[in-house]
Amino acid sequence: MLAAVYHGPHDIRVETVPKPEIGPEEVLLRVLNASICGTDIRIFHGHHRKYPPGTLRIPGHEMVGEIDQVGDNVRGFELGQRVFLAPNMGCGHCRQCISGNNNICANYDAIGVTIDGAFAEYVRVPAAAVLQGNLMPIGDEVDPSVAALIEPFACVLRGQDAADLRDGDIVLVMGAGPIGVMHVKLANLKGAIKVIVSEPIAERRQQVLQLGADVVADPINQDLKEIVMAESNGRGADVIITAAPVHKVQESALALAAIGGRINFFGGLPKDDPIIQFNSNLVHYKELVVTGTTACSTHDCLRAAELVNSNRLDLSHLISQRFSLDETPAAFVAAEDRKTLKVVLEP
Repeated sequence: MLAAVYHGPHDIRVETVPKPEIGPEEVLLRVLNASICGTDIRIFHGHHRKYPPGTLRIPGHEMVGEIDQVGDNVRGFELGQRVFLAPNMGCGHCRQCISGNNNICANYDAIGVTIDGAFAEYVRVPAAAVLQGNLMPIGDEVDPSVAALIEPFACVLRGQDAADLRDGDIVLVMGAGPIGVMHVKLANLKGAIKVIVSEPIAERRQQVLQLGADVVADPINQDLKEIVMAESNGRGADVIITAAPVHKVQESALALAAIGGRINFFGGLPKDDPIIQFNSNLVHYKELVVTGTTACSTHDCLRAAELVNSNRLDLSHLISQRFSLDETPAAFVAAEDRKTLKVVLEP
């Protein structure tokens, strides 16, 4: 089969590799669509701890496929069935896994991160993923490129759960990349009365206005606090999502929040420079709640898949460009263009 294989930093090669063989408790998927995300970009640049020097692996963890083979001991799936594959597998018996938070299991595995992933014609679904419920049916009417976005959307869902976003809130989303746009769409679905977006790139500001934002601000050339206060009658934002891995974004969130506001640090900072200036008095006197979330659990993915299947949420406008598998190097170049949203591979 054809696959895009990581050989080292800035070295992903499209090559012919053996088609995976499956065991009696495993499933083989024919990949219909796989999208490129920020984690894949970090992998490409050699900045992911699960890709140490010498690693040869197929990335890709945002994907949807069609069942091609079913192991002898697997029940409940049919050949040709379309499914989304949640990537994270916990050990299954630690406290985090038992509580449903397998995304923060200390000994996790993940498709495209610790084992071969979806930038290929076929992907093997290990027994742990089959047994833990990582395969989720997708309606035939759902565009596979949209179904591949279930994983990042599940991360967004987890972030807003942590921030307790609810109807009547004024929401500030800081960053209008694909994650920021998903936060805007979900906030609207949850009943936010106003969604403000801060984004320095003009094209992205225009884009997010068309995709559901009520107000956009340029944090470089405008006074963001002045705009937030004017749009909230002086109270500040009830919920703030920092959907950009930028120190100033996290630092400014405390001052922009309303009394009793909830903040989610969604975008992680670079691991070699993770420290920010944090005014704890603002947390104390305004009774703020500051949260952080990382990745998504299998349960988060299930809820996200159900929302996508319901057609209550349209993610199709996030697809900026589509590439064939043999165009993977060009797809990575496109994915790093900050004016695009999601770039997808269609094996």
